[in-house]
Amino acid sequence: MAVANASDFFWQTLAPLPSERVYCTLVEAGGQIFAIGGCDDSGTPINSFEVYSPEADQWNMLPPMQTARAGVAVATFGKRIMVIGGVGVNQTPMKTVEMYNIEEGRWSKRSSLREEAMGMSVVVKDCKVYAVGGMGLDLHPQNHLQQYDIFKDMWVSLPLMPTPRYGATAFMRGSKLYVLGGRQSKYAVNASEVFDTETRSWAKFPNIPSKRIFTGFVMTENNVYNLGGLRQGGTYRRPKFMKTVDVFDIDQGNWMKTDHSIFLKKRRADFVAAYLRGRIVVAGGLGNHPSVLDSAIALHPVKKKWECLTPMPTPRCACSSIVYKNRLFVIGGVSQGPSDAVEMLSVTDS
Repeated sequence: MAVANASDFFWQTLAPLPSERVYCTLVEAGGQIFAIGGCDDSGTPINSFEVYSPEADQWNMLPPMQTARAGVAVATFGKRIMVIGGVGVNQTPMKTVEMYNIEEGRWSKRSSLREEAMGMSVVVKDCKVYAVGGMGLDLHPQNHLQQYDIFKDMWVSLPLMPTPRYGATAFMRGSKLYVLGGRQSKYAVNASEVFDTETRSWAKFPNIPSKRIFTGFVMTENNVYNLGGLRQGGTYRRPKFMKTVDVFDIDQGNWMKTDHSIFLKKRRADFVAAYLRGRIVVAGGLGNHPSVLDSAIALHPVKKKWECLTPMPTPRCACSSIVYKNRLFVIGGVSQGPSDAVEMLSVTDS
């Protein structure tokens, strides 16, 4: 992939969300972007369900979810969107599973999770959903691995994950499900583990070198970057924003030797991070400043150098984001309160 020039990146302000929110989940299906649930300005989960058309720059309201919730896990099967778990209006995890059929324009109930869970990580392979981890009603992290068969509408338990956690980063490569990081209660987990879907067994990889929360995980062709974050305070130290970058070599199954030249230019956490036109992009977030950040930077992976981009039009953190057709859409989040801002980072063709 050709690496884009930093000067070719530019932001566009798009049609705003119909309402301000945070913690909504985004998914692309059929060339459109769907925004699912989230929390309103009072922190209450909502059942909103909207679709954004990039070509028309327009949001349309769709039939709301049957159950209001935020922080859901989402899987797609062609023109069907499956919404799993999340946090309900009583601020506790849920086991509800619903599916929206885009062509029919309606919701239907599907088999519930075996236990209530929020913060699950899901991937789809061969018409099956793999849902890992989560936080249960007792607020303890879970080590469940569950597989859902769309044809049978049935969940099956698979071997337990070695390290209980929620909010982990998960991805599938070939027949292997990788699970990196996550949290236990308020605390960061640095475990790196992989499940082989053929042998149905777990293996442990070396831990993430630097333990921190609110990081950004970005996957490139061969590596996974763990960027920035917040180092939690211990007995003798205060919480600290970080500029650390750790790199996982997927093929070797190891975290590479720390290279300080690729550390972030500015300490930050809870930002947007994505892989766009051969560049790792970081925008917004929180840092050693009294207000949220608007700065954006891009890493050249070969030169191992960060370069500044045009700032994000609306400073914010805790945004939802998605990459579609080499464009990064940044939606909602928190500025002075929940935001309805929708902005897109694109690259001109030089």
